Amino acid sequence: MSASTHRVVVSPEDRVEIVDALYRFGAGQDLGDRALFESAFSATATLDFTGPALRLGATIPVFEGRQAIADIIFGNLDGIDTTHTITNPRITAYNGHSATLFALVEAQHLPSTDHTRHLLLKNIYLVELSRQDDGQWVADHMKIDNVWMDGDPTVLFPAT
Repeated sequence: MSASTHRVVVSPEDRVEIVDALYRFGAGQDLGDRALFESAFSATATLDFTGPALRLGATIPVFEGRQAIADIIFGNLDGIDTTHTITNPRITAYNGHSATLFALVEAQHLPSTDHTRHLLLKNIYLVELSRQDDGQWVADHMKIDNVWMDGDPTVLFPAT
């Protein structure tokens, strides 16, 4: 997947719904709404945060399956306040049943009991999505690469 330079024609309805999968991913975390978060993923989805984790001093596997993704993310964010700002969403491929999406996401992480510490990440998201039988678009594969960061890595990975 890449942020291709060619123009991809997508209906306005599908454009909104495809990007909404990424909005559900971010808002689910920020609001502590696991059902909203899970609605962003297919049952067999993968989430690859290995690159940013390595930059933060942690080695983690690719997360596999909607349930495992939610368990890991919500387990790691217990006691952390987050805000995700999603910008520059660009659909890079589309055929009516599947799509790829490029976006920039800024994710702020603050310990709930100590907002003097933070970890701010600016990441590139590359997402492969599919339309489900009910018409909702979900992520099948999400790869996150870090552009830059500011703050304390131990906010997200205390053992580093």
